[in-house]
This record gives sequence, C-alpha cells and structure tokens, in this order.
Amino acid sequence: MKIGIGYDVHQLVEGRKLIIGGIEIPYERGLLGHSDADVLIHAIMDSILGALGLGDIGKHFPDTDPQYKDISSLILLKRVYDIMERENYTIGNIDSIVVAQEPKLSPYIEDMKEKIANVLQVSKDKINIKATTTEKLGFEGRKEGIGAYSVCLLVSKE
Repeated sequence: MKIGIGYDVHQLVEGRKLIIGGIEIPYERGLLGHSDADVLIHAIMDSILGALGLGDIGKHFPDTDPQYKDISSLILLKRVYDIMERENYTIGNIDSIVVAQEPKLSPYIEDMKEKIANVLQVSKDKINIKATTTEKLGFEGRKEGIGAYSVCLLVSKE
C-alpha cells in the first residue's frame, strides 16, 4: 500500500465558471487557473501522484503548456488514472475536503463522488468528499479563493 497527500488552491474571480469535483456549481465567480482550476480534482491528482512518488500535476501538466489551457480536470484525472494503472496500483480509498466560505457545496457532493469514481473506475464508496468553511478566517473565509486537501491510499494489484 502507498499513501499520498494533495493540496490545491485557486483564487475566485469574475468571469469564470466554478467547477469543483467535475461539477459546474452556480456561483457569481469561478476559480482562476490555466485549466478549469478544479481545486478538488487537482488535490486528488496530487494525492495519487504523491502516493506513486511521481511528483505533482505541475510536473505532468505544466501551466506553461497551451494544450492544457481551459482543459477539463476530469481529462487530466483520467491521465493520472492511466499512470496509476501502468504502475499496477488501484484506489484503496480517497478522502478529500474542500474549504470554501461560499457557495454551499453539500448539494453537489454525491454528484462529485459519482464523476470522480467513474473516471477512477472504482465504486463510489471509495471516494469521500467533505466541505467546510473557515468561520470567515483566512483567504477562504474572506471569499478570495477555495482550497482542497486530499489523501489517497493506493493498493498494489500484485
């Protein structure tokens, strides 16, 4: 077994869609980034790559590469899945948390789990997603950005 941790953060800005966990969430602002800036998927990808000892998403999908401009993070997650498969591992479980003062994410969590589980080809019960606020403290509490953390347990197929 191998364990990895991931963290990501993006600034909230006008004129962008808010995509978290592969789901478009109605909100007046979205996350700034080279791709769709999906903080949850980015944290999950980093936790998987970390467990494999293969760096982070910046190494595999640099924001200086135009092919990743506005790309769906679900596509990138599929590529990380392919790397994990080549390394002969499968998901034991993933536990993630999104930190945002707004919007309220609980109505979307089951759909996020479904999307992520489908890409990673595991049952939905292996994906756990939580959402919390910071009680108005820090950049998330001031609604300047959204962060996400993820821990992943990988299990060898051998």
